[in-house]
Amino acid sequence: MSALSQLRAFARDIKLSHTLFALPFAVATTVLVHRETPVTPAQWGWILAAMVGARSSAMGFNRIVDRRIDAANPRTAQREIVAGRLAVGWAWALTLAAAALLVLAAGMLHRHALFASPLVLGVLWGYSLAKRFTAWCHVWLGVALGLSPVCAWLALTGTVGAPAVVLSAVVLTWVAGFDVLYALQDRIYDQAVGLRSVPAVLGARGALLLSAGLHVLTVVALVALPSVVPLGPAYWVGVAAITAILVWEHRIVGPDDQSRMNEAFFLANSLVSVVFLIAVLAAGVPGPA
Repeated sequence: MSALSQLRAFARDIKLSHTLFALPFAVATTVLVHRETPVTPAQWGWILAAMVGARSSAMGFNRIVDRRIDAANPRTAQREIVAGRLAVGWAWALTLAAAALLVLAAGMLHRHALFASPLVLGVLWGYSLAKRFTAWCHVWLGVALGLSPVCAWLALTGTVGAPAVVLSAVVLTWVAGFDVLYALQDRIYDQAVGLRSVPAVLGARGALLLSAGLHVLTVVALVALPSVVPLGPAYWVGVAAITAILVWEHRIVGPDDQSRMNEAFFLANSLVSVVFLIAVLAAGVPGPA
């Protein structure tokens, strides 16, 4: 197997394109930092590199440690590493390379970010093990992705500003909410093999209620953001649109019907992240004087 074929298989297995879910929040955080302190093109590049490295490393580790679980689950049995299209050795090499990219990018941005990068990797990798001992693994994933605004702010300023904390609350509740929804597909399998998840513990209806509650908190955090950073009227249009998308996401998934899960998970959440970034960019945020 050639290096190029392994790189392509790795990209497919970790769904590299889904970096879109979290990236807009890091970009929006950088835009807000830019209001006070100019962000250079090099810093923009390192922020993007850190995000790609963090997510790729986390997903690579997930695919490696879950490969036997995935092999026994019909929904995941055709993943690249399970099907043998991606060698475990190559998966480890590329996962560690992605982790090294995160550490390098953090070091190029700020020494505080460099010191924090091993802890961030621990949280990211820990998610893949969490479902073995806690049903709150979805919240762990929310925390892992919710680190992106805080880490971006820290990397650019050496401190953590209030807007980054509120943005992290947005990401945490949003991600945890949609991950609970997504886990509905594996409820029966998780119960059968003893894996922990909210659907496995609370059942489908309980999971749907919890997911909806988490997304209500997402909207609350979005509404709170302008209290810590000035944002113009366009931002409120974005909040309204995101609220409508989240309502639609919950309307198309039921306790006994997950036939539209791809729309609910991939389409709806891609729209949420893109709409949020557009709202921040259009909200009259000026550059530094």
